[in-house]
Formats: sequence, C-alpha cells, structure tokens
Amino acid sequence: MKRIFLQKGKDKSVRRYHPWVFSGAIGKTDRGIANGDIVEVCDHDGNFLALGHYHHNSIAVRIFTFDHTTPDYGFWKSKVENALRFRQHIGLADNPDTTMFRLINGEGDGLPGLIIDIYDGNAVLQFHSYGMYLLQDTFVRILQELLPNLKSIYNKSGLTLTEDGEPPMDEGLLFGTMNDIIGLENGIRFHIDIPGGQKTGFFLDQRDSRAMVGQLAQGRRVLNMFCYSGGFSAYALRGGAAHVDSVDISRKAIDLTEQNIALLGEEAVRRHTACCEDVFKFLENAPDHAYDLIVLDPPAFAKHHRVKEQGIKGYRNINRKAMQKLTPGGLLFTFSCSQAISHDDFRTIVFSAAAMEQKNVRVVHHMQHALDHPVSIYHPEGEYLKGLLVECS
Repeated sequence: MKRIFLQKGKDKSVRRYHPWVFSGAIGKTDRGIANGDIVEVCDHDGNFLALGHYHHNSIAVRIFTFDHTTPDYGFWKSKVENALRFRQHIGLADNPDTTMFRLINGEGDGLPGLIIDIYDGNAVLQFHSYGMYLLQDTFVRILQELLPNLKSIYNKSGLTLTEDGEPPMDEGLLFGTMNDIIGLENGIRFHIDIPGGQKTGFFLDQRDSRAMVGQLAQGRRVLNMFCYSGGFSAYALRGGAAHVDSVDISRKAIDLTEQNIALLGEEAVRRHTACCEDVFKFLENAPDHAYDLIVLDPPAFAKHHRVKEQGIKGYRNINRKAMQKLTPGGLLFTFSCSQAISHDDFRTIVFSAAAMEQKNVRVVHHMQHALDHPVSIYHPEGEYLKGLLVECS
C-alpha cells in the first residue's frame, strides 16, 4: 500500500480524527500514486495515522478509517451494515409510511465520498470521490445482500464526479429495473425523478422541517419559494393551509410540483397555485403582507469561500424581501445549504435583514438536516444545512 507523509506539525487535525487531508499538509508521497488509490497516511516520521482514498486535488485524502486494518469486502460491508442498523433504530429503514431515506451520508457514516439514498426500494449511489467510485461493484453486491427486496440500483454521479476536467461520467442502472417511482414520506406521496431530478431525486434532508411546516400551516396563506418538487407545499396543504403558492424558475420543477399536489386530491389542487417565475421577481411584484407563512429554501448562494460575501448579500436581500411579504406575526422558515455560510453567519444574515426592515423578529426554532443525515463530530463541515424559524411582527 502506497504512503503519503505529512509535513512536520501538519498531523494535528488527523490526530483529532478529521477525515480530510489537504494537499498543503503533504510533505512527500510514494511514487506512482494514482487517483482513487488507497493510501496510508503517515506523519513526518513515518508513523501510521489512517487509511484513505487519494485524489490529486485540494482535498488530497479522504480518510475512511484510523485503524491499521485491511479494507477488504468485509470491512466495507460492516460499514454499510452499521449505517443500515442506525436507520432501523430511528424508524426509517422499515417504515411503511416513509419509504425514502438516506442510507449512507458520507463522512457521517465513515464513508467519505459516498452517498446512498433509498426511494421505495430503489437505491441511488452518488460518488463524490474517485476512490469510492472504484468500489462501485463492491457496494452493488453489498446492497443486494443487505436489502434482499431491492428493486434497482442507479449510479447518479455525472455532476458530482469528474476527472481532471473530463466530461461528466455516464449515469445509469447498475442492477434491476427502475419503473415510475412514487415514494412515501410521513404518509404523503411524491413522484421521484431519479435520472432527471436534483440531488439524488428528492431533498431528503428537509423531512423534519417539512413536517413542521405541516404542523403550523392550518388556516394560513403559504408561499413556498424555490419549491422544486413541492415538498413543503404538499405538507402545508395536508396541514390545512388556506392556500399555497409554489414558485420556482424551473418549468420542470413546477410540472413536478403540480404532479405531486395532484396526488393529494382535487380539494388540495384547488387550494394551490404553481408559478414558474424568477423568485426575486415574484417577491418584487407580490403585495406586502400577503402571506402568513413563507418557506425560503434557496440553492447554495455561496458554494465556496471566495464567493462568501456575494452569497451573504444574496441571502440578506431575499430574507428582507420575504419579511416584507409577511403579515404581522407571520412565520418565516428560512434556510441556507451553503457550506461557506456558518450557523453564526446565517443568524447574523437574518438579524441584519430584520434590522434593515425594522421588524420585531424572534427565533422560534433552529433547524438542520433530518436524522438520517448524521454528522461526525470531528467533521463540522458536514453540517451544511442550517435553518431558522422566525416570527416577524
């Protein structure tokens, strides 16, 4: 097994079990290391620290174990077994009312570079490291053994794994047959478009926040911005919202939203309006105090630290606009999925928006990703989703 040697004094984060080794921390490497190779991470004196997948990138090694062990088939299977056992313990893996959940959450499950989501017996693999991609056949076999009722396995890594500027890799079925998928979440049905949808097909990380919207929607006029497939809208309608407006700039997203609302029945369809329009333009034209509850779940405005300030301005601006549209005492569910924006940053953004609008705002609840998205305490970067429920008056 090839080795990489850290510079003197650059081993502290690894000794604190952080799963990433950055290229700037590496002093020297054995010859002939290729992208995706499993390497030993050693300190300056050659002492073993960890095993991980190498990649010629800013994150040079993604560590999957700090034990001096052999990463054979049994090793990988035990990792997936542990992850499955946890999902069973939290009531997701065998739940007839919720047939969609995250099985593997990268670093949070000790498998950095790998995401596996389950949609009604269909598994979606998404590789974020070449090393995990090289283990594709291994994970296909493991899933078939651990999930005997599995209908299909699909690789969706075309936008998450590219090699040195090469075109996106092919996506497609690795096992079984994939038919039209309708997944259940807390008893609500959703059409799932795995090949053409965002992420792996659905935003599973927002399950708990969607449920809270449903609890608070009774009798309210609701606006769901950046609605994608209408998850928050469906919960609000089932929760008794007086009316729900769903807005997204993507026609494909609006079509999917309308399909999902139709699954709730004609009465829900009558209380729903879908609008294919730029969100900022919609907010500009909407009358003030038009809504009692607004969901603001935009895409990442700051994917990298170099655009952090620009992202902060974007979040602040759209939160100001949303606050203008709320009735006194209205509720705002506001989120950021930008890794470059910390929890403190986001709270400051909402504070600044409230102060600029001269609103009396109080925080009702802090929100994050759902229970099947665990985060390693040694890897705070895994806490990408942060949200606030605030009351504005």
